[in-house]
Order: sequence, then structure tokens, then C-alpha cells
Amino acid sequence: MMDVTAGHVVLLDESGEPCGSAQKSQVHTADTPLHLGFSCHLITAHGQVLVTRRALTKRTWPGVWTNSFCGHPQPEETMEEAVRRHARHELGMELDTVESALPEFRYRATDASGVVENEICPVFIAKVTAEPDPRPHPDEVAELVWVRPEQLRAAVEATPWAFSPWLVLQVPQMALYRQAPAASDVEEPAP
Repeated sequence: MMDVTAGHVVLLDESGEPCGSAQKSQVHTADTPLHLGFSCHLITAHGQVLVTRRALTKRTWPGVWTNSFCGHPQPEETMEEAVRRHARHELGMELDTVESALPEFRYRATDASGVVENEICPVFIAKVTAEPDPRPHPDEVAELVWVRPEQLRAAVEATPWAFSPWLVLQVPQMALYRQAPAASDVEEPAP
């Protein structure tokens, strides 16, 4: 199996066309070139979304809460192959389906240490129908929690600084979170 921490990232020109590759270990700096990434939001058959806290050893945004997982496709990989590979590596999980949610998503952000993320980053929703049992890789994930989409939307709206900048930008754009009732609209079940 390919090591997701090694390898290359696909470099992109301003129009989003591949224009080369670079070693993943060397690409994230204060002057990160535009490259290809992806984000994935994992949901269960019961409609819960997995939110993860990035490992404290991550080079960018360590310890920050974010979507289920992110990554970079290798030059020879399809996006779906990359999403499935990262799900296995980061969460120890096999995915049932992988669907495009925001195919044109792009962002640029700088973390507290000055490292820049500069990605065209298609966003996917992956589903698991069996009872999920994540086994997070400690170099990738510090904590995880399953939440309702409306809970994540409310948390991102209330405390955006606690989440990755890409998640803060993705949530209002995704139908998964727009269709969910606002936290104030959800009635708690009677005891």
C-alpha cells in the first residue's frame, strides 16, 4: 500500500491544469504553489457526519477540528482512488460510496506558523452503511466525533476560529449542511 505521507502532489497552473509535481514533504511552505488536494465529509446511514481533530504533529493546522479527512492525490491516481486510500490510512475505514459535492472548491489560507495552503480542493461526501468503527492513525487524527450536520453547522457558525479554514468555507456551500435544520429548530426528545 502507498504511504500517504510520502509521494508527490500535483502542481496546477492558475487555470487548474496540471503542470508538474513536487514532493509532498517540500511543497507546504510560506510560498506554497497551487496544487491539487481534496476534502471528504464522511456520513453514516443514520446521517451523522464524522468530524476530526488534526493530530498535534501535523505540519499545518495541528490540533484544529476539521472535516472527516483531507489529502492529495498522487499524479497517477484518480480522485476516488485517493479518497479511498486516505480513508484507509487516516481512519482505517472502507467507504461504500464517494460522491462529488463541491467539484470546483478552491482556497488559500495561512496558518499560525506561516505555512500556506493553496489548493484546488474538490470536496466529496463518502458514505458508510455498516456501523462505522474508525481506527484513527495517530499521526493524522487526535480525536474524532460523530455529529448531526446541523450541529456541525451551528458550531462552525458560532466558533469559526476552532475549525480549519477550508471547513468554515465548505459548510455554507454544501447541500448536506444547508438542508439540515438549524440547531435552534431541532426539538429535543422528551425524556
